[in-house]
Amino acid sequence: MSFFAELDQQYIDGEWRPGSGSWDIIDFNPYDGEKLASIAVATADEVDQAYRAAERAQTTWAATNPYARRQILERALRVVEDREEEITEAIIAELGGTRLKAAFELRQAKELLREAVQLTLHPEGRLLPSPVDGTENRLHRVPVGVVGVISPFNFPFLLSLKAVAPALALGNAVVLKPHQNTPICGGSLVAKVFEDAGLPAGLLNVVITDIAEIDDALIEHPIPKVISFSGSDRVGRHVAVVCAKNFKRSVLDLGGNSALIVLADADIDNAVEAAVFSRYAYQGPVCMAANRILLDRAVEQEFTEKFVAKVRTLTVGDPADPKTVVGPLISSQQADAVGALVDETVEAGATALVRGTVDGNLVTPTVLTDLAPDSPVLTQEILGPVAILLAFDSVDEAVRIANDTRCGLSGSIHTGDVERGVRVARRINTAMLHVNDGTGHDEPVIPFGGEKYSGPEWMNTDGLVDAFTTRKWISVQHGRSSFPF
Repeated sequence: MSFFAELDQQYIDGEWRPGSGSWDIIDFNPYDGEKLASIAVATADEVDQAYRAAERAQTTWAATNPYARRQILERALRVVEDREEEITEAIIAELGGTRLKAAFELRQAKELLREAVQLTLHPEGRLLPSPVDGTENRLHRVPVGVVGVISPFNFPFLLSLKAVAPALALGNAVVLKPHQNTPICGGSLVAKVFEDAGLPAGLLNVVITDIAEIDDALIEHPIPKVISFSGSDRVGRHVAVVCAKNFKRSVLDLGGNSALIVLADADIDNAVEAAVFSRYAYQGPVCMAANRILLDRAVEQEFTEKFVAKVRTLTVGDPADPKTVVGPLISSQQADAVGALVDETVEAGATALVRGTVDGNLVTPTVLTDLAPDSPVLTQEILGPVAILLAFDSVDEAVRIANDTRCGLSGSIHTGDVERGVRVARRINTAMLHVNDGTGHDEPVIPFGGEKYSGPEWMNTDGLVDAFTTRKWISVQHGRSSFPF
């Protein structure tokens, strides 16, 4: 647990120092309640200091040869590889992630860093024609300057890196604010990785704080040109509004309400495995999780029996135990909210095929069916281990149900006819669909994005270039221009 004793500070302009706020963020292990760290919050003045340090450092960094920037990213990858076991233990302790979840997060983080290494060389200039004789039009890709990053609690190390690494690779400086429940894995640990990789001071700053202390100072500040936010659509909407008012670009990775559709010709055993994993991985608070499992009525009984049997085998408890599948939720407030949601849905007439319980932060799996078509739970993201089974009588009905949500992030279709699955996928207003697989996929070389309230931006690969660079047009007149007066 050395990270928690070593990294319980702010990181501003290359220095580790305590915040000057009058209260502390207490970092707890959500499984056993152990106090991991106590961090004095950063104030709005320290947010200003972080942004000004970033602005000073960024000009030199943008002018640095991209091959030199690439070396920093390569060393950051080696740091993560060398300290993988320590990072795994930190993820387990700070957010209650199981070993399976931590392994997935680290695997994705390493792939992301490998892609960021390549991204240093992605921006390309263009020469464009002109109707004016002798004129040469040059279109350059240049860094936006300074990027503000706000990361969530569920995949804090990965999702902080997902914005930080590409932004740095493309010549920007960054100020990162992690979620207050994961200040180490989502914040100071990321800073430590880049510090050990030799990143010059000021290019990455971490402010551990809360809106109760700084209000909108992080997104209203005049220096950052882009704000990257991962989290709920409610907060994301606020971020977008504040950015728009201040003529900033917002990059939003928001929530989901994915549907996993099982057609009559599906491989039921495979569909069950995919559905259980897609719903219960990391206890459920995953934006791509399969909230709603839609079943052709012809296979409803068989699927339901096998699904319920599989769910009953899931081990709930200590996330450090390799056998544990469902660990604790991040806080007692979240656990209580999930329990209350289940109670309200059952009281409204739903049937609980498996009824979970709440014990502190541990919430055991629930499986619900027989929900009314207008049940509020059908249209919201469930941040806990709760699965909803819905039957349909036709593909048209399945598509209608899948589309009946304000989110549009991920989903999947199970069928014995792959091309049929593709045809169904094209009818669903969701950005990422997977045929005969789970709903939770993110590959750094494939664009990642959403529709509707899941956020309109696309990340990964060229989407990152669009997010963290801007265009500059420079024209050159090689002869003499002719002017009308």
